[in-house]
Amino acid sequence: MNPEIRLVVLDMAGTTVADDGLVEEAFTAAARHLGEEPATMLDHVRATMGESKISVFRHLFGTEGQAQEANKAFEAAYAELVDGGRIAALPGARETVELLKSQGRTVVLTTGFARTTQDAILAALGWQDLAHLTLCPADAGGRGRPYPDMVLTAFLRTAVAEDVRQLAVVGDTSYDMLSGVRAGAGVVAGVLTGAHRRAALSEAGATHVLGSVAELPTLLADL
Repeated sequence: MNPEIRLVVLDMAGTTVADDGLVEEAFTAAARHLGEEPATMLDHVRATMGESKISVFRHLFGTEGQAQEANKAFEAAYAELVDGGRIAALPGARETVELLKSQGRTVVLTTGFARTTQDAILAALGWQDLAHLTLCPADAGGRGRPYPDMVLTAFLRTAVAEDVRQLAVVGDTSYDMLSGVRAGAGVVAGVLTGAHRRAALSEAGATHVLGSVAELPTLLADL
């Protein structure tokens, strides 16, 4: 018998929040800020969607100073896009969180962005009080996905689950799936509304692949 899912850890961009190319736009601005040609780097950016952005910049730019400068430029560019009204919830996302909460489940929203960007997105959507908890990599000691740190921080901070198998981790990237698998989550669900396709999600360990996060409450209710 499957353990009851008490804690649901949801990714933001691509899972509950529409991306619509904003990450790539902000990255392009950051690369040009450092005098680099973004086109040669975009494949890596796409492949590592879901990873902590500072980790991506460390890989691409080599030195810590350049990585930090690129990250600041990225965050500033993304914030401009958010301020310009370029952010929107995916269809049914808010209703899904509310339904999960009505089922007695605790919901945590996570991101690979820095806290300032996460807060800007939450404010733009009016989601400041939607989830029980919101986490970014810095809240979990600095390591983002594919490490399990944010998932395990949610487990420890909420203290609603007795066993990691009572966790569901949901996201749109292979890194989301890896973080859930490494945390020992009972449900690791991929969604097809973001960066990666079914094959990549399944290969990374997804236990389920959904069309969108709106299908999640029914999946959990039927377990």
